[in-house]
Amino acid sequence: MTPLAFDVVGAGMPLAFVHGFTQTRDSWRPLLDALSTPVSAMVIDAPNHGESDMSLTLAETAEALVHTAKNRTLVGYSMGARMSLMAALHSPHSFPRLVLISGTAGLDTEEERQQRRESDEILASHIEDVDVPSFIEEWLSNPLFAGLSRPNARIEDRLTNTAAGLASSLRLCGTGTQPSLWNRLNELPMPILLIAGEKDPKFCALAQRMHSLIPHSELHVLAGVGHTVHLEDTAGCAAILDDWLQRTQS
Repeated sequence: MTPLAFDVVGAGMPLAFVHGFTQTRDSWRPLLDALSTPVSAMVIDAPNHGESDMSLTLAETAEALVHTAKNRTLVGYSMGARMSLMAALHSPHSFPRLVLISGTAGLDTEEERQQRRESDEILASHIEDVDVPSFIEEWLSNPLFAGLSRPNARIEDRLTNTAAGLASSLRLCGTGTQPSLWNRLNELPMPILLIAGEKDPKFCALAQRMHSLIPHSELHVLAGVGHTVHLEDTAGCAAILDDWLQRTQS
């Protein structure tokens, strides 16, 4: 399998980072700059984003992440958290640790997943009908991103994506395509860090639920921030990650 596009930044503890929908690998730069732990950070473009010009299903993305980032602590945000969780369950001994920021183990019922696939198909068709700059403005106006300032949104990075790529990402890797993984969370053998924002009650509840089901998990809820935890409070998120990385290194 062809590896996903990536850069490696810095030297030190080996980590790999997977971004959210409409972002690119460069979205992690502020968090990397804020870390005090020396890290070798592999920042990855998810399929249909940035320079990963390939259309993969969620299962295929999991395999691609194993191929690309094996033996690194895997850090995922939102869409990237779902991809990272799938990869960790696909090959649980490939990643020594896992960090899920604003993540979920999926929708519980097939009815919910079907409804989500239908709504994502409508959104994908809309992306194909409008230009990327217009869609990015619409996307960032979502209440989920109310706490994200324009500078921290890194809009220039998002504009490097294509309408065809973003639409394909929704169709192949949207939440409706993810099987419910809740009953498999106890299979995860590695230390896991869960991070959510206090002002994002939906994903706080999902993080709490995952924490209750994952044996070696730790949960942090950052005060005063929403879904994009690591961009809304970069210093706070970096401090949590620094502390956890130091305490869990083998």
